[in-house]
Amino acid sequence: MSDAPLRVLFCIGVNQNFFDLPTGQGKAVWDGTVTMLKQLYELPGVNVLGTIDDDQHMVGPSDSWPWTCYVLADVVDQPAVAAACNLLRTVQVGEYGLWRYMKIEARIGRPLPEPEVAR
Repeated sequence: MSDAPLRVLFCIGVNQNFFDLPTGQGKAVWDGTVTMLKQLYELPGVNVLGTIDDDQHMVGPSDSWPWTCYVLADVVDQPAVAAACNLLRTVQVGEYGLWRYMKIEARIGRPLPEPEVAR
């Protein structure tokens, strides 16, 4: 069995509850999102490789692909992937968990082999 980390693409979608908030009240959700990302970066066994935010090119809720944003990470094992997803349950936005406004799905695989490229 390999000790190589799992390559994980965390797909995060903003749901309709966010868009139902009165104008100006979305900042609390953004603050919760920043908190969640900070905790994700600090989570033992998670090495974030990069992020993509598609909020400028997608308007409205993300019911499925394409998602609103993505986090690519190498993760030590499946329990660490589950802990990362659980952050949406534990990070609070007012009286609610962040999951009220966003959802997350983890795609787990392995890196493709890197081709030799002339430089």
